[in-house]
Amino acid sequence: MAQYLMSVLDDTTNSATAEEMVAINAFNEQLQAEGYWVFAGGLASPSTATVVDGRDGEAVFTDGPYLESKEYIGGFWIIEAPDLDVALRLAALGSKHCNRRVELRPFLGA
Repeated sequence: MAQYLMSVLDDTTNSATAEEMVAINAFNEQLQAEGYWVFAGGLASPSTATVVDGRDGEAVFTDGPYLESKEYIGGFWIIEAPDLDVALRLAALGSKHCNRRVELRPFLGA
């Protein structure tokens, strides 16, 4: 089974409605029951981000997101699926349940 990252793309902070949270929780339970679940989580606002650059000597810490963008990753799922077709089907379901666009990417070496 390969592992995939399903990133939830959002354009506002803390935007999930109560109905969307119910749908997301139901989807999480479905992923767990069907054996696809690895891990999932929501992320705090990009304004809480700290960019860390430790490449050249002493680390440099910068407040805020690295990129300015209209969209950001608001949450994610890590799933295991037997093939890309199953992962795409799950990403479509995730998109429907959270009412957001979802980017699907395989982990390297998976």
